[in-house]
Amino acid sequence: MKLLVTGGAGYVGSVTSRLLLDAGHEVVVLDSLRTGFREAVAPDATFVQADIADAGQVLTPDAGFDAVLHFAGLIAAGESMAKPELYWHENVVKSLALLDAIRAAKVPRVIFSSTAAVYGNPVELPITESAIKAPTSTYGSTKLTFDLALTSEAFAHNLAAVSLRYFNVAGAYIAEGHEIGERHDPETHLIPITLQVAAGKREKLQLFGDDYPTVDGTCVRDYIHVEDLARAHLLALDATVAGEHRIYNLGNGNGFSNRQVVEAAREVTGAEIPVEIAARRDGDPATLVASSDRAREDLGWTPRKNTLHDMIGDAWTFYRKHVA
Repeated sequence: MKLLVTGGAGYVGSVTSRLLLDAGHEVVVLDSLRTGFREAVAPDATFVQADIADAGQVLTPDAGFDAVLHFAGLIAAGESMAKPELYWHENVVKSLALLDAIRAAKVPRVIFSSTAAVYGNPVELPITESAIKAPTSTYGSTKLTFDLALTSEAFAHNLAAVSLRYFNVAGAYIAEGHEIGERHDPETHLIPITLQVAAGKREKLQLFGDDYPTVDGTCVRDYIHVEDLARAHLLALDATVAGEHRIYNLGNGNGFSNRQVVEAAREVTGAEIPVEIAARRDGDPATLVASSDRAREDLGWTPRKNTLHDMIGDAWTFYRKHVA
């Protein structure tokens, strides 16, 4: 298929682009490089530096695209609370412009990189797709808004849409000739920050709260290897149905505590990784774990790299060669 990947210079988008190309698809990457990296774009993909609001310049009616995989957007929940207007504009207004271009070009399929942040603080665990949607951040609200737009678009215009919702992505794609990993500035995710401490780039790691009702008092989160996540996008392409908007949660199904992440990082890196316990952050749930039963049944998707050592090991390999 001929595919447009928005945000294909970012973390998940660049890994997914690589797997799409390896599967024989033609890939055009659209990225403004506002937060992405040009070197992360696969050399055998066609690269267009542009904003998603201008996607209509690429998604012309005669361009022959078979699908759009939409990764572009802002992702920092904390920043979204301080700059909500920025997140509504970038994640909703511009995504709706992309949807207009998709409709005008008669592209039949869309795969959307959504988030499990749409569920907020869950009432039941593990979180299923039917759980109450009550995002606690503007970021989560913007993603949920576009999910709802896709549902309407599928119903009204026969679009085949899939949203993939996931929590913490980790690891790197390490294969012969290809090493693609996570680089955010500023960094807000636990595993890459832990690796910064291991590399001596930070003095210590802060863990927010150690008195939660969990196995060791620290927050528990679901982690998914970026390669497993990328594979799910390829499987979703084959699972789209015209007129339907399908939603799938993606995760390991069992979470890891913050302390478990640190211990695994110490084992992988051989570094001491000093830890300081800080006060809880407002709104941090004790445990967030997603149920992926629907994705396993409908897509045939099963995470292959589902241990912390898998994820941190690959992330550390990438970090030492390309970031540190």
